[in-house]
Amino acid sequence: MIQTIELFPGIILRCCRSDRFKQGCLSVQFLRKMCREEAAINALIPALLLRGTKSCPDLRAITLRLDDLYGAAVGTQVRRVGDYQTTGLYCGFMEDAYALPGDQVLEPMVAFLGELLFCPVLENGIFRADFVESEKRNLSLAIEAQRNDKRVYAAGRLLEKMCSADSFGIPRLGTREEEEKITPQRAYDHYRKVLRESPVEIFYVGAAQPEQVAALIKPLFARLDRSYVNLPPQTGFSDPPGGSHCEEMDVAQGRLGMGFVTDITLRDHRFAAMQVANVLFGGGMTSKLFMQIREEQSLCYDIGSGYQGSKGIVTVTAGIDFDKEAAVKAQVLELLRQCAAGEFTEEELISAKQALISQLQGIHDSAGAIENYYVSGVLSGMDKTPEEYIRAVEKVTAEAAAQAAGTLQLHTQYFLKGVR
Repeated sequence: MIQTIELFPGIILRCCRSDRFKQGCLSVQFLRKMCREEAAINALIPALLLRGTKSCPDLRAITLRLDDLYGAAVGTQVRRVGDYQTTGLYCGFMEDAYALPGDQVLEPMVAFLGELLFCPVLENGIFRADFVESEKRNLSLAIEAQRNDKRVYAAGRLLEKMCSADSFGIPRLGTREEEEKITPQRAYDHYRKVLRESPVEIFYVGAAQPEQVAALIKPLFARLDRSYVNLPPQTGFSDPPGGSHCEEMDVAQGRLGMGFVTDITLRDHRFAAMQVANVLFGGGMTSKLFMQIREEQSLCYDIGSGYQGSKGIVTVTAGIDFDKEAAVKAQVLELLRQCAAGEFTEEELISAKQALISQLQGIHDSAGAIENYYVSGVLSGMDKTPEEYIRAVEKVTAEAAAQAAGTLQLHTQYFLKGVR
């Protein structure tokens, strides 16, 4: 059960009380509307906050402080959820019950998290230039790493082509071009803007009472001068068809991408049926795409589909030989037709539902998984608990799954192939 507490206008604390874990977790995320000009700088801000505070001015001092908190950990958290991007920090820490007699962890952990968020080490009133340049290099390397992983790169390029007029096509970490424009002054000005304007989502998983957590966190935000701007609701996908695109690169294996659209998002009562349909189609090792195109016909090295429920997008990606593009495309469309026509067995349906249920049952295996599920759900507009979601999956009929598959329409195609 999640308890929601509004600390201040636009600052929401959500608590999942559980004594199952030796470690609790706490995340603080500032919500921004996803836009190309902000994506990179939003991704950079939490990394800068972890470089130092007034009392812990460098990484060594931060590490020593965390060691004193029984080896607590703090990391950056940058998410893209539908039309939103989040920027913030996540911390994991030992529960007070497992500390030495008389020691507390939660209270000093919250205090230190507040210090990280609101008291960064500065130079001449702005972020230190060497810290900014160092973290810009790290961000650049992270962006470049996505380009070097051709599976990730091709999937990203498909979304860019598909969502050319929608913010969902913007890379989660932004672009190199926008990263290069960041200066210490601009980074600090944007940081202050984020604190002032952004809706804030705080999520806690642990054994403490929600009222206790609220009492610890609320004073941290009381000092902020806020004039927050509420974000518009999440929207579905409505870009016009994106056509077919081909890109040449020095690669040994082709990467095929096919993007499909549906009017079913996770805010729709048919969401569970769409999830089941996706697993039947290509979302697992028992799916039609995997079993027939890879295992039976050996037309690809890997293949699978993913459902972006926040927007109503299903993407199919595959690693193939360059001359297999047409054959694989034809087979993907044929297998989608079979799913929409209900041409799957009861065993296939049961396997798909069991795979989804197994994933949902695993959410309660860690505090981090609980945080990820609920925060993503809250930001996307889904209000089901894992247990409610499981019951919805169990009720999906063959007819409902087929009808959901029938809503999928091919929107955009992308192929990455070798240089001639």
